[in-house]
Amino acid sequence: MTKHIPFDGLTAQITELNPVRAIGRVVRVEAGLIHVSGLGGKARIGDLAIVYRHGEPLSGEVLQLDDGLLVLLPDQSPDGVALNDRTALLQARGIAPADSWIGRIIDPFGNPIDGKPLLRGALSRKLRNPPPDAASRRAMGARLHTGMAVLNTMLPVVQGQRVGLFAGSGVGKSSLLGHLAQNMSADVVVIALVGERGRELRHFIEEVLGPEGLRRSVVICATSDQSPLTRRRCAWAGMSVAEHFRDKGHSVLFLADSITRFAEAHREVAVAAGEAPVLRGFPPSTAQLIMSLCERAGPGRDTQGDITAVFSVLVAGSDMEEPVADILRGVLDGHIVLDREIAERGRYPAIDVLKSVSRSLPSAATADENELLGRARKMLSIYEQNAMMIRAGLYTSGSDPETDAAVQIWSELDSFLARVEKQDIRNSFTQLELIMRRARQTGTGIGRAATRQGT
Repeated sequence: MTKHIPFDGLTAQITELNPVRAIGRVVRVEAGLIHVSGLGGKARIGDLAIVYRHGEPLSGEVLQLDDGLLVLLPDQSPDGVALNDRTALLQARGIAPADSWIGRIIDPFGNPIDGKPLLRGALSRKLRNPPPDAASRRAMGARLHTGMAVLNTMLPVVQGQRVGLFAGSGVGKSSLLGHLAQNMSADVVVIALVGERGRELRHFIEEVLGPEGLRRSVVICATSDQSPLTRRRCAWAGMSVAEHFRDKGHSVLFLADSITRFAEAHREVAVAAGEAPVLRGFPPSTAQLIMSLCERAGPGRDTQGDITAVFSVLVAGSDMEEPVADILRGVLDGHIVLDREIAERGRYPAIDVLKSVSRSLPSAATADENELLGRARKMLSIYEQNAMMIRAGLYTSGSDPETDAAVQIWSELDSFLARVEKQDIRNSFTQLELIMRRARQTGTGIGRAATRQGT
């Protein structure tokens, strides 16, 4: 008889059912935390529990264990909790992804939030899995088509690369992530929306991601009104889903929006557990938390696939030295910086190429391509250095051949950086080569004219 795979998840769920639960009693409620007796010898850090307040269940997570007592951080306000309320202990709950989750919108617990039924997978995965062994991981792979000329050329992304997207609010970060989800080369896209505004979810799904993007995506969302436990869990759940597809040999694109809200959720939990907020308001465990999440992305082992990851970071006032941004820059394989001034003059994506870096270069490009990229960066840098004089009309044409060349092609080069590229990567380099060829001709011609005048 043929085995029906869709029922494997249901069978696993039935197998995990336990008719017996340990019961404790509430003995104290203090500073938003619930203290429970009678479960201290049975509970573990990270286990889940349910407090029955007047018959209405209130879930929470075990944060501390203290001489027969356990301390819960509830998912919601503890209003209505009374002394001696019954408390049931549950085991720490992972997530069980399945291939049928593609095209679906779920919460961090694996429950559907798009109004349709959802079957769980046969294997329950831990939320905080260790990364593949460092010595057995493959190197990063081939360059990926991104659908944008600037990311195809100046800031390439390769298979298994981990990139940070640094931006303030309202600079086009979500739109860029949606474009990558629609166009970037990948078998499966996993999107973790951490602390997203409730009204923005539908807009992101319908307008930014679109039907084509959703068709190959799994979206995990925890809205901003949910508890810090749920918001923090969202990033872990998203990475666990990405690992499910990676282990099946797929090339996965993981998009996390945002790591800043992930760190802020952890701060709430850690401070409640007794950690001191010493790192500009963040607890010391924040660095390890972020780095352990990022390390799970990247190339897999042997027959595994890979997880190419883009982690977005909210940088208030373009402060790249704030703790979350500083931690991420040290662990990722590149960073893309969105600039508000560029966005305000109408160029999308508002990527500041000179402040952005892809550590896949120079190996991701040929020698000729690297030489071309070097010349393009030089032209952008020269124009940037003289931009104030040029805009004020203080620069005199013919004063410097390279500056003249930068002025001559700047508008065309700036338009190239906004180019949406539906064709292959080679076409992006061809367009850039044509622009830079005109710059070389302009610089040479002006240089020859200056020589004749001097003679």
